[in-house]
Amino acid sequence: MSDEQGGGPDGVLSFDLTSRPWLPVQLKAGEEQLLSLREAFSRADEVRRLAGDLPTQDFALTRLLLAILHDALDGPQDTDAWAELWEEPDPFADVADYLAEHRGRFDLLHPRTPFFQTAGLHTASGEVSSLNRIVADVPNGDPFFTTRLPGAQRLSFAEAARWIVHAQAYDTSGIKTGVVGDPRVKGGKAYPQGVAWAGNLGGVLAEGTTLRETLLLNLIAADHQPTDAADRPAWRRPPTGPGAADDLSMRPAGLRDLYTWQSRRLLLHADTDGVHSVVLTYGDPLTVQNKHTLEPMTGWRRSQAQEKKLGEPLVYMPREHDPARAAWRGLEALITPRDPDTARRGEPASGLRPGIVDWIARLQAERILPRGRHIRVRTFGAVYGTQQSVIDEITSDAVSLAVLLLSDNDRALGQAAVDAVADADRAVLAIGDLAFDLARAAGSESESGKHAARDAAYAALDGPYRLWLDAIGEGDDPQQLRAAWQRTVRRIVSRLADDVIATAGGSAWHGRLVSSAKGETWLNADLADLWFRSRLNKALPLAHDTAPATIPGQQAPAGDPADAPVAAPSSRKVPA
Repeated sequence: MSDEQGGGPDGVLSFDLTSRPWLPVQLKAGEEQLLSLREAFSRADEVRRLAGDLPTQDFALTRLLLAILHDALDGPQDTDAWAELWEEPDPFADVADYLAEHRGRFDLLHPRTPFFQTAGLHTASGEVSSLNRIVADVPNGDPFFTTRLPGAQRLSFAEAARWIVHAQAYDTSGIKTGVVGDPRVKGGKAYPQGVAWAGNLGGVLAEGTTLRETLLLNLIAADHQPTDAADRPAWRRPPTGPGAADDLSMRPAGLRDLYTWQSRRLLLHADTDGVHSVVLTYGDPLTVQNKHTLEPMTGWRRSQAQEKKLGEPLVYMPREHDPARAAWRGLEALITPRDPDTARRGEPASGLRPGIVDWIARLQAERILPRGRHIRVRTFGAVYGTQQSVIDEITSDAVSLAVLLLSDNDRALGQAAVDAVADADRAVLAIGDLAFDLARAAGSESESGKHAARDAAYAALDGPYRLWLDAIGEGDDPQQLRAAWQRTVRRIVSRLADDVIATAGGSAWHGRLVSSAKGETWLNADLADLWFRSRLNKALPLAHDTAPATIPGQQAPAGDPADAPVAAPSSRKVPA
């Protein structure tokens, strides 16, 4: 029987996730394979990363692996124990025996305890649903926007296992089928109770060069993250029944509980050829407010609206990722620690960086990770639409940086990286204003050109900023770094501005009378250009010397005129 088939003793369907390949990975050589849970840990040094069907699947699967690792090790208890694991040639040696001990709970098709499912789950009518309900790359209601035409009619057991883990993390809200035994059901329907837990998060992981490093970097010690003696993963708890569990008031009890939170009750329907349908409904609810002391894989923002609504003095909500913004543009929320002056004054912070970033900063502060060590901060998110009943978009990005930028004590380089984003923002605003001024000069009040110019500028700055950030190292001078970046921004944005002006058209060059703060002004392309150069000079004050604009590790073009101070527009021929 092949690995894709489900077979057990006496012909009973079985698919053992500890021994059957189902986890998609990319090896260091670039080849992609499916591995079992045992292989994922035993070969973690050979694996570059997980390579799931969607980025959010990678996030959910990584949390599953971390729950296994935390439970198998019963720790680590502190940074000393973590450091031993980091240096250990085989840090996951205990996992094989752990998986063997709990093997029965990792059987996808077990008749009494199917993995991440509820045995016997059924509706009053015996109705089952299409697999489109759990396969997130088939948009609900839009089956043509997928390669799975006419939808997910059948899945292999390996695929189904991955989508079950994803559903428990990212399932949509909306009205679901009511199941027998769930007291929340009304008229055969389960009414909206929100998306599954990870769907609320702007997910963040620290990524190393191998799966081994990634798992260890995200393996937070018990003395750093609050936990409880009752903390255990889903497979070490009693099997779930229909309806919410009875003991939720003191849960999640810790990371193992949280990473395997059973947001849904579901049951696969299968035969020897694979999975063909599913029963899916709501499981254990979990409110998002003020979970910042427990959930480390998202940033947090203070919500005064929630404070007013709940009558609470302080409420933090997960900070979701904006799909329109690259990760580097939100770097401040990702890496900046809490302002110590604010903390001393007893004032609440407006936002909190992800706990996993605090953890990496602690490893750097205690010299367990060298300051020059580089990691990738990966971001994940799902954007929901139509009352959270569908997933509209999946977001994923990453930035590579040295851990010294995360330091709580020496914040100069980290602040320079954050300030550099602000430099880019101001320059992008300047070119957007230029495009709008040119439109006004041509007799239009449309802002479409402004938005297009801004988008183009951010796209042009994306690669250079990532290179500049990744090249920052110990001993670099923050002021010199930022000056070099500002010169790079000026060069790139000035060139884009030349293109915007060149395509402005004859009407913009002729101009017209417009109202301004100082009265009426004859606005044409020359004046718009002059205003732009003035705004750019103010946006990038460190770019006004004659040093070459370079990104560390790159050579600036020799003799680039944009590297010289710009105080006035260059001479251009007016289009006929």
